[in-house]
Amino acid sequence: MADINSGLLPRHRGPSQQQLGTASAAPSERELVTVVELLFFAYRDFTREADAVLAEFELGRAHHRVLHFVNRNPGLRVADLLDVLKITKQSLARVLKQLIDEGWITSTAGDQDRRERRLHATGKGEGLARRLDQLQARRVARALAESGTGHEESVRRFLFAMIGREERALVESLLPVPVETAETGGG
Repeated sequence: MADINSGLLPRHRGPSQQQLGTASAAPSERELVTVVELLFFAYRDFTREADAVLAEFELGRAHHRVLHFVNRNPGLRVADLLDVLKITKQSLARVLKQLIDEGWITSTAGDQDRRERRLHATGKGEGLARRLDQLQARRVARALAESGTGHEESVRRFLFAMIGREERALVESLLPVPVETAETGGG
């Protein structure tokens, strides 16, 4: 894979940092494709360390996402988790079964409706979720530090704007820190 990519790099050059930073007009298609590629590479590296930890337990990214949201939202209903993750019941059922069978998550009946399933991370699950969060938070902290001071809110606004408008209220309800946007009165 490295040989294939290394041959492409000299022929395909994106805009310079100066071009990206000073453009006052709408970004060109070339500039937008550069951002798309940067997102691909950033996601690859953002998940790399977590993937290595997950592999130690024969878990994958789907397990990570489920564990993350269950840990951050104790008592989360399975129906709500499906809405957050936008995956099929079948996909979630496979991942959830493994997480429950291996003791990362527990599933209990709801208080009002016994058919409702409520999810909680176990101590073991909380530990793994915390370990993965810390790995990824360190990478984000390094990237923010390298991009200069004062960019944290811009990055949050950009990522939030990437989310479809119809999903933003749900996403914002899950965030530990609200995102200041033009819609919320923050610029």
